[in-house]
Amino acid sequence: MITIEDLKKKQSEPSRLIGLDLGSKRIGVSICDERQSISTPFKTINKTNTNELIAQLKEIISEYNIKGIVIGNPINMDGSLGRSAQSVNDVSNNIDQAIDVNVCLWDERLSTVGAFNISSQLDVNVSKREKNIDQNAAAFILQGAIDFLNN
Repeated sequence: MITIEDLKKKQSEPSRLIGLDLGSKRIGVSICDERQSISTPFKTINKTNTNELIAQLKEIISEYNIKGIVIGNPINMDGSLGRSAQSVNDVSNNIDQAIDVNVCLWDERLSTVGAFNISSQLDVNVSKREKNIDQNAAAFILQGAIDFLNN
């Protein structure tokens, strides 16, 4: 795995990235455009096991010509790493070893809250908001990363 700073250095041409919000039951996936200006919610994957996740990610990477993966890192508000951060780190390392694109972690503090708040400001009904919260959180994570990459 590389840092977001290393990802910025390694990008020599415009390329699409995917963002992941790794939950215990569902994984939110988002994709950005080649210019890395906007992140779009893509899909939610029901988590079965890491191998199935990797297989689905490989399909997305191949189909959409993805050059990097940004994974939300659930750091505690005080900056410490809890159990969920350790779980994300383990899954991220497995993805990094199995897939031949750059993988980096991005601090995702408040991404789910942010995604929920944005959808409420857009007047999306609660059941639809909850249904799409994982992919919206992934888009929120990826947007933060691509905003960093563009500055």
